[in-house]
Amino acid sequence: MGNKLSGKDLIKLGFPKNNSINIALGQINRYRKREKKESILTEAKDVLLHPEKYEGNGTWGKVAEGLIKPVQVRMHQLKATRVPFKIFGENEIDQQAKFQLYDSLKLPISVAGALMPDAHSGYGLPIGGVLATDNAVIPYGVGVDIGCRMSLSIFDLPASHFKGKEHQLEAILKDNTKFGMYETHASRVDHDVFYKSEFQDIPLLKNLLPKAYKQLGSSGGGNHFVEFGIAKIENPENEWKLEKGEYFAVLSHSGSRGLGANIAKHYTYLATKQCPLPKNVQHLAWLDLNTHDGQEYWLAMNLAGEYAKACHDDIHRRIAKAIGKRVVVTIENHHNFAWKEMVNGQECIVHRKGATPAAEGQLGIIPGSMTAPGYIVKGKGNAESLNSASHGAGRLFSRAKCKSNFTQSEIKKVLKANEVTLIGGNIDEAPMAYKDIRKVMANQSDLVEVLGTFTPKIVRMDR
Repeated sequence: MGNKLSGKDLIKLGFPKNNSINIALGQINRYRKREKKESILTEAKDVLLHPEKYEGNGTWGKVAEGLIKPVQVRMHQLKATRVPFKIFGENEIDQQAKFQLYDSLKLPISVAGALMPDAHSGYGLPIGGVLATDNAVIPYGVGVDIGCRMSLSIFDLPASHFKGKEHQLEAILKDNTKFGMYETHASRVDHDVFYKSEFQDIPLLKNLLPKAYKQLGSSGGGNHFVEFGIAKIENPENEWKLEKGEYFAVLSHSGSRGLGANIAKHYTYLATKQCPLPKNVQHLAWLDLNTHDGQEYWLAMNLAGEYAKACHDDIHRRIAKAIGKRVVVTIENHHNFAWKEMVNGQECIVHRKGATPAAEGQLGIIPGSMTAPGYIVKGKGNAESLNSASHGAGRLFSRAKCKSNFTQSEIKKVLKANEVTLIGGNIDEAPMAYKDIRKVMANQSDLVEVLGTFTPKIVRMDR
């Protein structure tokens, strides 16, 4: 008997000569290749005899599914007509983003859609796209940075706390934030999220646990940031221990780091294999939630969302400790996520790729740019937007166009004119790269009520 497991070994056990053998070999090579062949064959025999016992199992669940009820792989075509949809701020949105939404509305699984006023083109769904589907999740409808989110901490400190403390606050940001692929904190902390069963039950996640632990409390590159600013509260909520006025605050924007990126890559690949689509819409491949991979992605996606929140919580904890003051109010929200929600009386999977949940009474923060205010909002629960709002101002210029259109000296002038200090940052995140947030907010007045604003003063980004 050779050391390497082969299809012939599985056929000898009695496995049917179909795709279940390929699935088994793929799972074993990915997750169990260092184990002894004899022990794997013993387990494989039990899977063959009692597949129902292994449904949902990290290694053998997909094999069991192939034995009980194999996933049907067949080419899907787009429908001739679109499902109902609504575009907010249509005149401010590029045509490509609209066409991407139109394609998604013709998927056989689509129920309803919407496009937010900050929308621009992306992969799969456009950024700012919202899509409700029937019992199916689109990994690229969620996005690569799963659970990317905003988190605003307001301190019971007046806005005047900035005066005379600029250099001290810059040092706090430099010392307590880490950005990009390689920066991590020297002093690491534990967190409840690492003890979630998914990190042990799903082999992919188990392999990613060390990276997730290492990257806790760090932020990504690109448009991710941590910034000090002034929160101006105009309509305080009853439960807030704040009166109308201006307060010292910190806002962060980041996601699930390498954990989310690897989950997105893995399950997008599986979706494209299981759900062939015409080439122009192949990024919209979905996973049926009645399948092993669909259920596993759903668990992994939700874990990535919890991990993204844990990262923000750690960032804000470190900063609050350095400042020596307690946070009074925290306002936070995901984008790049999918939720189970009711749409027209039907339970659907609502994807918000770069869109803020805005159900009635739901709080959120919608940033502008580093020189434009963000808005503290409360959702109005507009059914036409699928209870959603924009996740920011949205890009006016692509990253490539920023590099050809703007210079560092121009950016410095704009920052100086707005009394903003920038630590790090690249030309592709120039303030001029973004749409006018005031126009965006005017185009979604039916979606959210404004409770206040956040004006950046000291901004930290990746270099």
